[in-house]
Amino acid sequence: MSTSTAASPRVEAPFLREIGELIVQTLGLDVAAADIDPDAPLYGDGLGLDSIDILEVALVISKKYGVQLRADDADNQRIFSSLRQLAAHVAGLRTT
Repeated sequence: MSTSTAASPRVEAPFLREIGELIVQTLGLDVAAADIDPDAPLYGDGLGLDSIDILEVALVISKKYGVQLRADDADNQRIFSSLRQLAAHVAGLRTT
């Protein structure tokens, strides 16, 4: 039995890489997108992003994919918990 409140769409590897590359380019990270563990946390010990980084990523994703990512969304902790969760959220809502 799943503990998730919403089913996440299956995320294909190319889209995971695309979102990873977008994060790397947006933030100027010194890591290859292919080296980002899709299930590692984006915050802190995982990729090491902070709240300002997340805001920048949210803005770029909103512009590129037409997805509303709001700072006051109660699901942000889940959405930004990993690359896979972020990609699944965007894949389920994107307009472009």
